[in-house]
Amino acid sequence: MIRSMTAYAMRSTPTPRGQLTWELRSVNQRYLDLSLRLPEEFRVLEPDIRERFKQSLARGKVEVGLRFNAAPGAACAEMRLDEDLARALLRCHGELARLADDATGPDLGKLLQWPGMVIQEQPDADPERAAAMTLLDETIAALIEAREREGAAIAEMIETRLAAIEQQVAAVRDHLPAIRKALDDRFRERLDNLPQPVEPGRIEQEVVLALQKLDVDEELDRLDAHVAEIRRVIGRSEPVGRRLDFLMQELNREANTLGSKAAVAETGQAAVELKVLIEQMREQVQNVE
Repeated sequence: MIRSMTAYAMRSTPTPRGQLTWELRSVNQRYLDLSLRLPEEFRVLEPDIRERFKQSLARGKVEVGLRFNAAPGAACAEMRLDEDLARALLRCHGELARLADDATGPDLGKLLQWPGMVIQEQPDADPERAAAMTLLDETIAALIEAREREGAAIAEMIETRLAAIEQQVAAVRDHLPAIRKALDDRFRERLDNLPQPVEPGRIEQEVVLALQKLDVDEELDRLDAHVAEIRRVIGRSEPVGRRLDFLMQELNREANTLGSKAAVAETGQAAVELKVLIEQMREQVQNVE
């Protein structure tokens, strides 16, 4: 089953300290391109996050966002005083006051601003980090499911166009006998109007040469072969977007050749219809992983 590169997924889970929410947005890209937005205390997870996506996705530009909303009253950073530093500063202040014969007490507000006086101890974030990685796996799975649903719709559209291509090819094949007869009649009429007689067998030779130049059997066979290959590729489980894009180019090449060899209006119209169908598929294939 093919996957689209365009998808969206969001998952949330509560934790003792708050709520975690992953939000993933994916669009088409030639290769895998990740853009991460993480809270500061979760940045340490970035290598593991990137590895998760490399194991799950092959192509696409993916915007990855994590939000952590702390619960009211949840444990926050603990603050404590460096008592040794405080005693040392107070002792120095006392000695300075004694030398200056100044009985003014120390400015405690300023002492609190002394570098290293107040120590902040952050709570342990490991439980939230572990929960975030578990939730990420669930969100990636949801993103893949969304890609597969979109891919199924693309595959259905492609199958409809492939059936239409087969109808156009069959119609051209049905016209080939009439094309050959019309070409034969045209040459005979022109040669009959010549003032001088034509050597025996000349008409047949000219008709054969013209039919060789305008023969489209090979192009029709290739179109059928490419249609069969596209159906086979769509059924694969691995990413096939690049291969499908190549097959669209090959289909377009055969349609152009068919148009250049068009001997009657029906063949030229079929070539135009083929190019329209191929372009419709090519636009959708750009989104296939």
